[in-house]
Amino acid sequence: MAYYKAHVFCCSNERPPRPLAADKNSGAGTAPGHARGCCKEKDADKLRNYMKARIKELGREDDIRINNSGCLHRCELGPTMVIYPEGAWYSPFTVEDVEEIIQSHLLNGKPVPRLLLSDDQTELRPEQKQARGA
Repeated sequence: MAYYKAHVFCCSNERPPRPLAADKNSGAGTAPGHARGCCKEKDADKLRNYMKARIKELGREDDIRINNSGCLHRCELGPTMVIYPEGAWYSPFTVEDVEEIIQSHLLNGKPVPRLLLSDDQTELRPEQKQARGA
């Protein structure tokens, strides 16, 4: 038997700013963000903190563990989280998305298809982009 019913790893990685090419007028500098993006700049900490607080509020912190993780290497799809033992990858964008993952997947064992990432997915699906206003 597993120690936890579910173990959630929430990426909270912050990538450094990307360097700008030096030119003869401005010199070198940095631009905000990274070319691949990072979960921290996409409110990953807020979403993880919400999930952790809700699990505690629901009295489930003894069997559902919410953890920060380093980079999960799916930066373009972030913010990302993965739930074990299933290995279900998610890209939630709002606290409402996180609440849906809690209620459906963590408490009732039913994945949330619209927020799931496929194993071979390298960019957000059109409906995922639309939900983010992208």
